[in-house]
Amino acid sequence: MKVLAVSGYKPMEINIFAENDPRIHFIKKAIEKRLEQLIHNGLEWVIVSGQMGVELWTIEVVLDLKENYDVQVAVFPPFENQESRWPEHLKEKYQELTMASDFYKPIYQGDYKGPYQYRAKNLFLVDKSDGCLLLVDEEFPGSNKYLWEIAKKKDGYSIFLITPADLEEIVEEIRMSDPEYWN
Repeated sequence: MKVLAVSGYKPMEINIFAENDPRIHFIKKAIEKRLEQLIHNGLEWVIVSGQMGVELWTIEVVLDLKENYDVQVAVFPPFENQESRWPEHLKEKYQELTMASDFYKPIYQGDYKGPYQYRAKNLFLVDKSDGCLLLVDEEFPGSNKYLWEIAKKKDGYSIFLITPADLEEIVEEIRMSDPEYWN
């Protein structure tokens, strides 16, 4: 697998409303762990649409991984100015991360025109990748369900999930590695 699409929840879908929420650290660690495994097996590119939440956190993870691995990140938003209605701090973060990414190109030129742009974005991500990594709870998939449904229909397409159980495992690993935990 050379190209992996990554997506997951928007922050409000998992009740994260602040950039300093400690759960973000655990989510990023789970993404990092999966990406490192895939990089060791030949992953070269991570592609995202740049939506807030898991996708922005993934860009941050890949930029950190670039210090030790030969991996690149591309951002394909569904349209230009997708961040225009976001909170100011997220707009700035989005702009910084898209500038730091290895490739950036909106799928549609111009601003939002309709929901068909989101469907086209999901089709594009699946079409241009060999597999996807989704942070998802199968019982409550949220907006992930649209990309996931398209991914399931593509023959030979690999789908990797980070589930709530995986996140619990990461939390426990981090806690167990803390010397203070044992005192």
